[in-house]
Amino acid sequence: MDTNARIGAAAAAIFVAALAAGCGSSGGGTTQGSGSTTLVGAGSTLVAPLLAKWQGEYSSAHGVTITYGAIGSGGGFQQVAQHIVDFGASDAPLASYPANGCNGCVQIPWALAATTVSYNVLGVTRPLRLSGPVIADIYLGKITSWSDAAIENLNPGVHLPSERIAVVYRSDASGDTYAFTNYLAKVSPAWRARVGGAGTAVNWPTGAGSKGNSGVTASIERTPGAIGYVAIGQAVQSNLHYADIENSAHQFVKPSTTSIAAAAATAQFARDNSAAIVDPPASAPNAYPIATFTYVIVPKSSPKLAALQKFVDYAVTKGQMDAAPLEFAPLPQNVVAKDEAIVKGL
Repeated sequence: MDTNARIGAAAAAIFVAALAAGCGSSGGGTTQGSGSTTLVGAGSTLVAPLLAKWQGEYSSAHGVTITYGAIGSGGGFQQVAQHIVDFGASDAPLASYPANGCNGCVQIPWALAATTVSYNVLGVTRPLRLSGPVIADIYLGKITSWSDAAIENLNPGVHLPSERIAVVYRSDASGDTYAFTNYLAKVSPAWRARVGGAGTAVNWPTGAGSKGNSGVTASIERTPGAIGYVAIGQAVQSNLHYADIENSAHQFVKPSTTSIAAAAATAQFARDNSAAIVDPPASAPNAYPIATFTYVIVPKSSPKLAALQKFVDYAVTKGQMDAAPLEFAPLPQNVVAKDEAIVKGL
């Protein structure tokens, strides 16, 4: 089964699971005809590996079944807004979606990860160095060969082939796209002028689209000369090569739990509980510049609110112990405290 078929099957499974769970019913979180509780979620492919870990652990400890469909952040927002699922997961904040699309929904930062710039370049085995303006020019179609002087100047001593760059982007509404385009908009005036600011979906000047992190990964793996943005967990699991990215302190930083945490330490939260941590200031020299919070979206009017509160509280506290082995940075303690207060006030 190809990638798109697998994702389609996962999306279909969400509808089936949602019906079985009695989403939107007055059952208070209890599946009709049983004594067990089922919570159904959908959304971010970036956070899916961590959620998969939480699903098993939480079910074993609390007797609650968590069903999750990794259909992309945009899909997760749509399904929770339409009351198809109990919770959504998005790497993009609610403000990036249509106004009033999810009335009464609250977003809570529950994981920390990064978007890599991954590639498939013949003969290059050590991490390439790339800067924001160079990445932007690649995605604008201005830089078309791996041997371009702009890339060579960042990578002295590395033999770069005259291979054509094959640009890959997400074809679905994606939180990774939001983080990636938010970064490009901050570091490249040319990108802002041509494409605009951050978005879960944009009009790409060049390249080919693939659905989900797994789809982009597959495209990179099978396409010589490819470049694409992929969640760090997916990139590591798939053994992709990915770049060290220049940050505001002019340091080339590898995406890792340590450099993600350094970016998160600069976070300033808005009133809606969101915080953009791409392109952190030069005062954070060890920060990776395409790091992102990912959020759980909870409707306050849910009949399963009590069960949701307990699950989200677990995720932002005990669940953080699962973060580092899956390439997520554990939430800082000040964010955990903030989250617990939000959950309590739902």
